[in-house]
Amino acid sequence: MVRKIEDIFKEMNGIPNRPGYIKLHRSGELRKRGEALWEMLKECRLCPRECGVNRLTGETGFCKAASKLKVASFHAHFGEERPLVGMGGSGTIFLSHCNLGCVFCQNWDISHKGAGTDCEIPDLAAMMLQLQEQGCQNINVVTPTHFSPHAVLALDQAASRGLRLPLVYNTSGWERTRILKLLDGIVDIYLADFKYMDAQHAAAYSNDASDYPEVTCLALQEMNRQVGVAFPERNGVIYRGLMIRHLVMPGNVSGSIEAMQWIAGHLPADTFVNIMNQYRPAYRAHLFPEIDGSVSRDTYREVVTEARKCGLTNLDVDV
Repeated sequence: MVRKIEDIFKEMNGIPNRPGYIKLHRSGELRKRGEALWEMLKECRLCPRECGVNRLTGETGFCKAASKLKVASFHAHFGEERPLVGMGGSGTIFLSHCNLGCVFCQNWDISHKGAGTDCEIPDLAAMMLQLQEQGCQNINVVTPTHFSPHAVLALDQAASRGLRLPLVYNTSGWERTRILKLLDGIVDIYLADFKYMDAQHAAAYSNDASDYPEVTCLALQEMNRQVGVAFPERNGVIYRGLMIRHLVMPGNVSGSIEAMQWIAGHLPADTFVNIMNQYRPAYRAHLFPEIDGSVSRDTYREVVTEARKCGLTNLDVDV
């Protein structure tokens, strides 16, 4: 059902955490941050790979993205976490390409092959506004790291035309803290993966990203500093905070027990953690026997038990 923008504004009047980017837009800071990120495309170090290529002249690094924005799809998505879906769905915008490149990726056609349509920044702004008009609860940019300049500049344009929905930064978790600091006050909800606790596993299954555990742990702490703990409001919807996704994988390659222990030891006990039990081998997983299978219910329950034993209280689990 399509709702009027006026109805969305009325609903948001009772929500204490209004999108921070509105104030930054009005002061001109939002555009300034977007331009600073765009300047980095000349010697791209937006992600931890720090390829250093000049994307503005058409060069591409690991992610295979130049300066042209590419979008795979955008729509109201009802398969995200319940507090992100609400009544109207999460307004997801799936961006093409990926800087991590996991061998088991279920969206490999988008991330590895770059399926999608070339777009301009005004097109992305128009998508955001269309999702708001449809009644979505938020704007959810999926795999945004390599297109963060485009997302911020589009957000600025959309804000000038009435966008008022929270921004969800839906990331692999492998983020440079320097870049995250430029997003401080822009992002309302960090929806971050926490994939590995072991450098060798990260290197084996995510294209030599051996620093994933170290970099992501620092990134999660910075995200928490910016937006704090994610709690639903009276209507059951989350408007601000850090939401962590941890996918339990076969052979303990994701280090699930250690991941729960790290979260409990370095972040608030009420940090939102979605312990996911939906792994299935995809893309090139068949080349790695240790991950070419499923996760048993007993293994999954052990992770949930450990999370609770560690004192984590804000869990999204399937038990």
